Amino acid sequence: MGADFSDSSSRSSFEADDDPEAVLRPIGDSDDDDNLAPRYRLRRLAPARDDAGSSSASPGPGGVNLMSVYVTMHRIRRLIMAAIDDTYTLDELRAPQMDHQVVRPLVERLYNPEDMALVYCLIANRVQFLRPRSASSQHQGVNETRAMLCEILATRILRRFHEDHTGRTGLLLLANILVSGFDPCDTAPETVRALRPQWAVQDRGGHERKLTALELAIVSESKMFVGSPACQLVVDAVYKGVVVYTPVSFVDFLPDHYKHHPVSLYEPRRAAILNHHRLIVPQIRNIIELMHFAILLVLYMLTVVHFGLGHDLDGLRFFETVFNIFAAGWVLEQFAAIVEHGWEVHAQNLWSFLDVTFIVIYAAYGVVRTFELLLTDHDYYALPVLCTAAPVMLTRIAFTLMPNNIVFIALHAMMRDFTRLTFIAIWCFAGFVVGLLFLARTSGDNSLNVGVTWATISKWLLWYVPFVYLLLITADELRIWFGLDGTGIERAADFHLILGPTLIITFAFLGNTLFLTILVAILTNTFSKIISNEAAEVQFRRAVLTFQGVKSDAIFSYPPPFNILAMLIMLPLKFMLGPLAFHRANVAVIRTINAPILLIIALWERRHVLARKSKPFRIKSWWYWPRLSPHNDIQAVFGSEPPPEVIDALEKMDSLNEVIGVAKDAHMQRPQSARDFSGPPSAVRRRMTAGSGSIRRLEL
Repeated sequence: MGADFSDSSSRSSFEADDDPEAVLRPIGDSDDDDNLAPRYRLRRLAPARDDAGSSSASPGPGGVNLMSVYVTMHRIRRLIMAAIDDTYTLDELRAPQMDHQVVRPLVERLYNPEDMALVYCLIANRVQFLRPRSASSQHQGVNETRAMLCEILATRILRRFHEDHTGRTGLLLLANILVSGFDPCDTAPETVRALRPQWAVQDRGGHERKLTALELAIVSESKMFVGSPACQLVVDAVYKGVVVYTPVSFVDFLPDHYKHHPVSLYEPRRAAILNHHRLIVPQIRNIIELMHFAILLVLYMLTVVHFGLGHDLDGLRFFETVFNIFAAGWVLEQFAAIVEHGWEVHAQNLWSFLDVTFIVIYAAYGVVRTFELLLTDHDYYALPVLCTAAPVMLTRIAFTLMPNNIVFIALHAMMRDFTRLTFIAIWCFAGFVVGLLFLARTSGDNSLNVGVTWATISKWLLWYVPFVYLLLITADELRIWFGLDGTGIERAADFHLILGPTLIITFAFLGNTLFLTILVAILTNTFSKIISNEAAEVQFRRAVLTFQGVKSDAIFSYPPPFNILAMLIMLPLKFMLGPLAFHRANVAVIRTINAPILLIIALWERRHVLARKSKPFRIKSWWYWPRLSPHNDIQAVFGSEPPPEVIDALEKMDSLNEVIGVAKDAHMQRPQSARDFSGPPSAVRRRMTAGSGSIRRLEL
């Protein structure tokens, strides 16, 4: 039924475990065409496609290739739209009746063990259903339900792939499904291809304009799909460098696409000592980026401290110069990370808003410092601007050290809502500033006609009208309400005897009552949603960190500030040399610069693999004080499977097939009315009123 996933270099038997690190144990020899490591690849994953995009699979009616991504996407869309034409919640879609009438028939109809693009097509349809469209706003709720059904089907089908293919080949198959690139217009007609945005596409040897299922899952925030065991198995393997591949990116600053390595398993003991591809392993990449930011923080602290001393100008200029050079390289690295997969993916990173904030502060400092150097060399007006970056940098260290902390995950989501609401509030409350300014120019006191500006009015509104909840009973308390000195309310009559106090009091009430109430409600709702689904949120952020850690751009192999030199030297050299010559020169320079790090990585990986193979003696668990507990005996009982004779005896006592069969018969023998009125209350209420008319059973 399925394809032949065996490898000629494999041994006759595999350990059927799901531990991703188990594939680090050698399973055979393989050709090493690039002097890296033997990669264990699937011999045949799907019907081969030629350069024109056609497949060798047998064509369907009318000569249509039924295995193409383009046809599969439209097939899924037709089935989903035929199955759902009403609004349902996620709990209702997962109810037994919907599972029996819609989900399972769709899974059985769509599942094809030879079609690796099936999960990609389902997630692509989810992205399309979630796309806001003004023309069909009345169907937005139905489209969201269809998007949830696509995610459920993708999760079920990925689980089927995982259950049907276990061990190392199963891991490799799942990795190809999730991180291999697919072209949605592979067999699309020319009229459809002409509708695609015609931007400049970098040559990648036939891998242009391709996206992965994992990237679409991150963009569409398919947290249930990403949190599934099969997806997390691949994410963990990619994070640890067990599964390696050349990622598909949007734009590269320093492209080197001479070789494209497909999804494969990595074996470190046969790899080169200076293997520069290990620099893009997410686990290693995160450590390297943490070191880069730690260096940036140390240089920043030295610069600011010497500025605070005031008398050591030579030391200040030295550390400021070093900091500026390293910071420029670090900012270049962040820009390359944003451009590689787009802002939509980069914004899912926990500390993305902190990086952007630091870049804005550093840019402001650079502009002011440039004007200082052009005008005079003795004034330091720019360094106070740089001092404002301290809260951002120290907070960023905490985010980096604890990326799986639910508090930081919630803070990231709440900052997004807070920023959005703040911009709305600024836009709305700007009308008060304009109104008061017009009053001052037209009917205000003579002292206001000349001296007052929009900045002064904003200062009175924001500084002297703080958001403090106090009762307005006496004049003193009224002054406290409108500020420490009450300047805002005292100058209100100068604008207009009646309209001035009216506008300022209205602003105070709206700011204290309306804005803060909405802000607290939105942030509370966001925090409660994240806490209620903590495990899925943590797994989703880990997937985001893993996906962003695998870099395609060669600029990431150059640490700051060497990446600036790479842009100045290697990028012009690329246009002077051929692809092979540039690739060899680029690899040689990368290995030379990163030689100490690559040597440490190679030694650590080999030591780690040998330690797993030899299984050295370890101190017994009772020596570890955290495990000193009288309940460890229970954990020891369930820590391993019973012996075969015990399992045989248990099977004779209680046959699992008979128990499952009795449970199914009991469910089918229940009255039809009892089965119809099972499930969530909302689903029961809908079936009582509509008679389940919106659910269309899909018969195979």
